[in-house]
Amino acid sequence: MAPPEPPTPAGADARAASPEPGGTTPSARLAELGLVLPAVPTPAGAYVPAVRDGDLVWTAGQIPLVGGRLVETGVVGAGISTGRAAELARMCALNALAAAAEAAGGLDAIIRIVKVVGFVASGPGFVEQPLVVNGASELLGAVFGDAGRHARSAVGVAGLPLGAPVEIELVARVAS
Repeated sequence: MAPPEPPTPAGADARAASPEPGGTTPSARLAELGLVLPAVPTPAGAYVPAVRDGDLVWTAGQIPLVGGRLVETGVVGAGISTGRAAELARMCALNALAAAAEAAGGLDAIIRIVKVVGFVASGPGFVEQPLVVNGASELLGAVFGDAGRHARSAVGVAGLPLGAPVEIELVARVAS
């Protein structure tokens, strides 16, 4: 049996939900980056884009779709560079944020990114999965500041749905 979670200090959720120094909210920082949340991609199977359970939202894996179309297919380290894959991971994270925001009641209802899992379709010998998933992590940090710092896994896989090079999922804490 896992040990119980340590108690949350009184007011911790309120502090996390308040704007970063400078008074900007996640939605304002997203706009400052010149980004908007896309429409939540339609699931390609028997699942939903995100599920809220209590004060957590869990997203399904998101691939680099723009306007419902896969931006690029292929394998990282065998045709797709690490840098390009990091850009695709950023697109995936934006799609995951859209799904999480829909489940949370808006982007500003998300008070912390807890965990990110990145899957990278990897060619033989490719070992830069963490650099690829940095594309997602850096976007989340830019949008949420310290509340965007998260635990993370970066996993190399043989293939991903529809031939996508990258897939990102996340867990977010939301305001009660």
